[in-house]
Amino acid sequence: MVRTIKTIIKNLARNAVLIAEKEFGSGNGQAKKQMAIEYIIKNLPFPEPIKRIISFLLSKMIDELVESAVEWLHNQTVNQGE
Repeated sequence: MVRTIKTIIKNLARNAVLIAEKEFGSGNGQAKKQMAIEYIIKNLPFPEPIKRIISFLLSKMIDELVESAVEWLHNQTVNQGE
């Protein structure tokens, strides 16, 4: 179950980072991160009370997956530039 939730959050994090990057452009790291976290929680495929529980219990994992998605996006950009 936790692995499934992690996979869902990882995929949402990638989408969230792409959307935040388009919205804010370069810079504004904290605003982009907050937007990404809000996007993830909003789009979790669970009822609202479960979303709140997940966001509370897994906040550190969500944060780490957003950071991982930022690195993934950076690597995509670097590889496309070569």
